[in-house]
Amino acid sequence: MKLMKLFLVPLCVFALVSQAFCADIELAKKSTLEEIIQRGTLRIGLDPGYQPFEMTDKKGNIIGFDVDIAKALAKSMGVKLEIVNTDYDGIIPALLTNKFDIILSGMTVTQKRNLQINFADPYIVVGQAIILSKKLEGTVKSYKDLNDPKYTVASRIGTTGEMATKRMIPKAKYKSFDKEADGAMDVINGQSDAFIYDLPFDVVFMAQQGTDKVVLLDKPFTYEPLGMGIKKGDPDFLNFLNNFMRQIKSDGTHERIYNKWIKSTGWFKNMK
Repeated sequence: MKLMKLFLVPLCVFALVSQAFCADIELAKKSTLEEIIQRGTLRIGLDPGYQPFEMTDKKGNIIGFDVDIAKALAKSMGVKLEIVNTDYDGIIPALLTNKFDIILSGMTVTQKRNLQINFADPYIVVGQAIILSKKLEGTVKSYKDLNDPKYTVASRIGTTGEMATKRMIPKAKYKSFDKEADGAMDVINGQSDAFIYDLPFDVVFMAQQGTDKVVLLDKPFTYEPLGMGIKKGDPDFLNFLNNFMRQIKSDGTHERIYNKWIKSTGWFKNMK
C-alpha cells in the first residue's frame, strides 16, 4: 500500500506539471505576437498630431520618432508595418476592440491607463527640459546650475513646468507666462535665462524659432515616460516588447532615432 502511494504522488505531480505546460502553450498560441507573425503585418495605432513623435509631412506621409520605433519593431519581427490612424481620445478602446496590435502614439504611462492596458518598458522619457540662453552654454549644464538668484527662469503658468521650476529651482527668479511660446521667446529676447517646459514642445520650438541665441538641454529632469500599450493578459507579447527595447537601446538603434528626432531639428523642413 505504501508503495502504491509513493507511485501515485509522482504521477500526480507529473499531471499537474503537464497541465500547466499545456496551459502555457495554449496561452502562447493566443498571443497577439503569434497573430502578428501569422498575419505578416504589425498594426500600430497612433494619432499623427504630436510633433516630433508622429506627424504628417508635406507629402502626406506619417513620420516621426514613434514611426521609426515602429519600423524597427516590425523589422525585428520580420513583418510589414501598417499604421492605423486613430483619434487619440478613442485609442485605448480601439486597441481593446482589436483595431490594431499596439498603441505607439506618445502615450504617457499612468496608473489610470495601466488599469485598462499593459505598458512595455518606456521607450523615452519626455519630462521637463530646458531652453537655455546661448551665453550660458557650458556654464549651465542642468537644472541644478540654474538654482541661483542671479538667474531668471520662465515657464507657463499652471503647468508641470511651473511646478517643477518652483520645486526644483526655488532660488532662481521666476517668471510665468500664459503661453509657452511667449516664455521661450523671452529667453531669445534676453529677458530670461532659461525656459522650462515639456521636451516635445522645446524640440518643436527650436525647429521653428531656434536661433544662435538659445540652446536646448534635452535631457529631461522630471520623469514622464512614454510606453507602448498592449492588451492585458499577454505575457509573451510583453516579454518580446521589453526585450526589443533592451536590444535597441544597446545596439545604437534607439540613439540614432533619438538624435534624428530630438537632438536634430532637420526634419522640420519637410513639414507643412
